[in-house]
Amino acid sequence: MRRLLISAISALVLGVIGSPSASAQQLLSLYIGGFVPHAMDARGSDDVLFNNSSFLSTLNSVNGIDMGEFHGFTFGGEWLVGLNRFLEAGAGIGFYQKAATTVYTNQVNSNGTEIAQELKLRIVPISATIRLLPLGHRAPVQPYVGGGVGIFLWRYSETGQWVDPNSNIFNGTFVGSGAKAGPLVLGGVRFPVGPMGFGGEIRWQGGEANLPADQGFAGPTIDLGGFNYLFTVNFKF
Repeated sequence: MRRLLISAISALVLGVIGSPSASAQQLLSLYIGGFVPHAMDARGSDDVLFNNSSFLSTLNSVNGIDMGEFHGFTFGGEWLVGLNRFLEAGAGIGFYQKAATTVYTNQVNSNGTEIAQELKLRIVPISATIRLLPLGHRAPVQPYVGGGVGIFLWRYSETGQWVDPNSNIFNGTFVGSGAKAGPLVLGGVRFPVGPMGFGGEIRWQGGEANLPADQGFAGPTIDLGGFNYLFTVNFKF
């Protein structure tokens, strides 16, 4: 399934960017920034973090999981090709990973210490996008909006101490991983400076992946969606 999804998005990108002439503008756009996953009240009732929050708490939270603990650093790059004066097609890849420490909200070990776990989420987005530049790619200031599709290679794990239905405490690690396709919506602005340029972008991604049933997660899905707040550096070719 992962190879099929990657082949499909590769074919889409190659089909779109294969038509421009050799003189079309091309950019290598590198980005760094932050990824903010969907807040708890925006996650579905099947989401594993939503369900974990009913009995686990992050260390800075009185009751429940604070999704702010999953705000994290992201980086990546895209290759952008001008289709005409006002349109660009792009293909890119990025990386995000963040871990949060949680404890049981209302239970402790017999010696009074916390029953603690580490929850970790990793997302590697592979994207195919189209941008509209209303002022054109030769303007001194270049706002743009766009969208596309992403394949999100993901891994979610829970490692630490757990309490079974008989109140016995045990150590365990539970892992789910896979690839999930989802939509992308973006907007930003670029400021060309000779062969380089700088800018900022906000990008939303959506996607909900199924967790393996045999791992016993508290919920059957993991929400991969959220907002990326990016600073971009562009190199023109």
